[in-house]
Amino acid sequence: MKVCGVDEAGRGPIAGPVYAAAVILDPARPIDGLKDSKQLTAPRREALADAIRNRAAAWSVAFATVEEIDRLNILQATLLAMQRAVSGLRVLPDEAWVDGNRPPVLAMPVRTVVGGDRIHPCISAASILAKTERDAEMLRLHDRFPHYGLDRHKGYPTAAHLAAIREHGVCEIYRHSFAPVRRVSG
Repeated sequence: MKVCGVDEAGRGPIAGPVYAAAVILDPARPIDGLKDSKQLTAPRREALADAIRNRAAAWSVAFATVEEIDRLNILQATLLAMQRAVSGLRVLPDEAWVDGNRPPVLAMPVRTVVGGDRIHPCISAASILAKTERDAEMLRLHDRFPHYGLDRHKGYPTAAHLAAIREHGVCEIYRHSFAPVRRVSG
């Protein structure tokens, strides 16, 4: 049975898109060290992301935009990104295992697994791809908007980030539906 693991990255930040990934691992090409992306250092995540891209039977990364997050809400935008990631797989899975307790609507059976990124390697792999792709996007946004410090906090509402927003204002990369942005932008 071909199972794809599905996970997201970027639900909590106040800036940038939310990302999701879907991964079908290849049992003939195992990848050592898969675990929840939050438990890995950035260099280790990058190395594992390369291994996943090279050894997985199939993988796909997708996102929902800031505009979609503001229009739909963060949960619905996350589920949309997950649908897009699974739809982007070049191999159709028999089942999807999704980290968390809210399943996206997919064309195959879906099993939600709370803490799945710590339990199932296919979900761990999706966690790693979603996180590394989102971090790369935040670095691209940092190049365009260096005064916000996105390279350091990746869009999370840290004290330094909120201070930068107060100083420089809110631009198009921000999730206007999120309370910290609304409070700062008045």
